[in-house]
Amino acid sequence: MDRYRLFGGNPIGVILRLVVLSIIVGIVMSALDIRPEALLYHVQMLVHRISMLGFGVFESVFGYFLLGAVIVVPIWLIARLFGLMGGRGERRD
Repeated sequence: MDRYRLFGGNPIGVILRLVVLSIIVGIVMSALDIRPEALLYHVQMLVHRISMLGFGVFESVFGYFLLGAVIVVPIWLIARLFGLMGGRGERRD
């Protein structure tokens, strides 16, 4: 497998973008006083609550979708913006 396809571009460029993005996210999370152990705790609680709901989770799928979209869509948008700024010049037909 080609490393450019694996990384989605020049590996060094991708790694540098990931480093910069990680620093920015780290600064924001630090400013909001969000710690990794708190995130892990909340993920554990989410899994526990979903398992306790059983089939009732299907009734709340839309709510979970909206909750996840608050994080996923901005990350996707940022990834696309970084992709546009990279100017790879590739066309997909």
